[in-house]
Amino acid sequence: MTSITLDPVGVVRSPITDRKGAPRQPDEGAPSATIHFDPRVRQALDGLRVGDRIVVLTWLDRAARDVQRVHPRGRTDRPALGVFCTRSPDRPNPIGVHEVEVTAVRDLEVDVRALEAIDGTPVLDVKAVLPPDVRDR
Repeated sequence: MTSITLDPVGVVRSPITDRKGAPRQPDEGAPSATIHFDPRVRQALDGLRVGDRIVVLTWLDRAARDVQRVHPRGRTDRPALGVFCTRSPDRPNPIGVHEVEVTAVRDLEVDVRALEAIDGTPVLDVKAVLPPDVRDR
């Protein structure tokens, strides 16, 4: 297989400082956070507005990459599943997927609501969430 190299486009700044305190899903108490973008991607932020829904792709840099099976939500009373059937952060390529709402845009900083990523998490990419009637973005 081909090797892939990715360069982060930004970093998450969040009040969550460790995995133990991180909510597992956004609706489980995920706080607002700020994404600080690298100046080299400044033009990529053009058109981003308050109220937009975006998908933030992160690199879960504190995840274990050798895990292939987990008990969903860490509950050992549930049968173990392959990580590709779960949202576990521990997986061969720990890419986080977070759908959030933009609450502020200031130059290279974008505030978002309910982001369950840990402070310092690298941001790989951002994609617009398109409403069903819009497919031209």
